[in-house]
Amino acid sequence: MTALPPWDEMAVVGRVARAHGIKGDVTVNPETDFAEARFGPGQVVYRVRHGVVEALTVERFRGHRARPILGFAGVATMNDAEAMAGVELRVPLAALEALPPGTFYVHDLVGCRVETRAGETIGEVGRVSGRGGATHLVVDGPAGETLIPLAAHICPEVDVARKVIVVDAPEGLLAVNRPTPGAGKRGRAAGASR
Repeated sequence: MTALPPWDEMAVVGRVARAHGIKGDVTVNPETDFAEARFGPGQVVYRVRHGVVEALTVERFRGHRARPILGFAGVATMNDAEAMAGVELRVPLAALEALPPGTFYVHDLVGCRVETRAGETIGEVGRVSGRGGATHLVVDGPAGETLIPLAAHICPEVDVARKVIVVDAPEGLLAVNRPTPGAGKRGRAAGASR
């Protein structure tokens, strides 16, 4: 059996929201676009309990709106399931599906330096919000948080190996987040939060 990578080097694939029913099932907030494959019966995900990384084997899966309901081996009662609320579920990076060109895993984008075509640094990706066509990079920089749509025409160069994203921002996109005299602590211009 291969040794597991450190917890911090594993990819988050979901978080347990709450218990569901009386037989130990839990509702999961997925952080994967492949929930059915990732959480199908027989799949293994990992959690940390009392400082130790533990494997959880999925026994049952059913879809419920956007959140799957899972039953794990060894989690048989409502009390067991309630104790899992808030637990983060991860997998080793090697267990992730290969992605088609032009798509990226969130963990590959977080930490990337974001710069303009002219080489001006905007900041670093702190997180990614949204899904599909409404995905935004949340970039932390001197101007505060800058939201940049993750779209091919705005982010024409995404080099996750070098941890660099080059943006070709439409006029006004970056200016909305520039500090203005008298602005609040975050330096956002009026109306930027619409």
